[in-house]
Amino acid sequence: MAQGQMAPGIVAGRLSSDELAANFDDLHPAYAPHEAAVAADRCYFCYDAPCQTACPTEIDIPLFIRQIQTGHPEAAARTILEQNILGGMCARVCPTETLCEEACVREAAEGKPVEIGRLQRYATDTLMARGVHPFTRAASTGKRVAVVGAGPAGLACAHRLAMLGHDVVIHEARPKAGGLNEFGIAAYKATGGFAGAEVDWLLQIGGITVEQGSALGQGLTLDALRADYDAVFLSIGLAGVNALRAAGEDKAGVRDAVDFIAELRQADDLSALPVGRNVVVIGGGMTAIDAAVQSKLLGAENVTVAYRRSRAEMGASGFEQDLAASKGVRLMFNVMPVAVHGNGAAVEIELEYTTSAGGSVTGTGETVRLAADQVFKAIGQTLRGAPEGLELDGRKIKVEGAGRTSVPGVWAGGDCASGGEDLTVTAVAEGRDAAMDIHAQLSA
Repeated sequence: MAQGQMAPGIVAGRLSSDELAANFDDLHPAYAPHEAAVAADRCYFCYDAPCQTACPTEIDIPLFIRQIQTGHPEAAARTILEQNILGGMCARVCPTETLCEEACVREAAEGKPVEIGRLQRYATDTLMARGVHPFTRAASTGKRVAVVGAGPAGLACAHRLAMLGHDVVIHEARPKAGGLNEFGIAAYKATGGFAGAEVDWLLQIGGITVEQGSALGQGLTLDALRADYDAVFLSIGLAGVNALRAAGEDKAGVRDAVDFIAELRQADDLSALPVGRNVVVIGGGMTAIDAAVQSKLLGAENVTVAYRRSRAEMGASGFEQDLAASKGVRLMFNVMPVAVHGNGAAVEIELEYTTSAGGSVTGTGETVRLAADQVFKAIGQTLRGAPEGLELDGRKIKVEGAGRTSVPGVWAGGDCASGGEDLTVTAVAEGRDAAMDIHAQLSA
């Protein structure tokens, strides 16, 4: 049985439509106005607030919470969106527990921070519900900028450039804009088609054209873009997936976690989405947790996340680990895959116990087998399709300052670029800052 064919244990309809609807409901329900007022009242409105310092987009958190407290959520939204135009999605998917909320003085004093993420969502949702865009486009500069990739970095860059009066064309390979916000985040974190709605709302600024089915290497070259546009911003993400390097990983039932999540996010009917009875996810980051939890929510009986390092070294936050455990996902640490067993299709996975020290992982020789009719690979992604001539820094495009690459007139940001963490909020900051640098150069 070739890879990509359906293994016998992977079937659809393990749960009813009603059960699935309940399972995939909003992870953090929106605040009602009175709840937001009570939550905002807990803020100390610190001078030199540590929460603001911890935010990659440097939102003035005390100010926007004060604006909510005084009954002006739309003003609060503008404060947020001036720094982070994708503040609505970031309010839903940011690991606030390791960023602003971890830095909150209330967290240090009481172990219970101000719920900054939910307050941010309340403000941005209130404004977006009006359908009005809070920013006005400047007079046209006559300059044209190409943005390659409509993920968070590309959208943030395009919006800021358009707001400053430049004309922007976004080249996007997929049929929808949004990048990981649309295709790569757990469905229970962004319900009701929010990712698409936010993109539509963002484009209201004007001056941005999105060309779908347009990608580097598919009739589009960097040289042509440089010739046709005044500047180029690359936000092409990480399209490649690392291999397990384990015998039998080509068996049916073994697939990339990112593809599974994308399929789930685009499914019209979750009851038609197949899932295994015994699922093992290899990896320790947010993608691994999202794949594991959603497998459980689809009706898988046994779901295990197998990570080659210790719990303390796991990329997923403590909150995400606890969420997985609360949904019945088993977390295994210091184990790595050595073989997938089965006659054409996965039946078991063999894991070797490891020790990790000084950044290296070593197998102990002791192994264990788990039943596994479905195995998801979530062990990191790699850059694929980077144009020739760009200097790389390891597996990413090397950038300096606000995203300048080694090629004049070309900037890069988001997951494809060296530098910050692979987070939506970091990508937004990089896209915004690159746009300001592009604007400065085009205005010189």
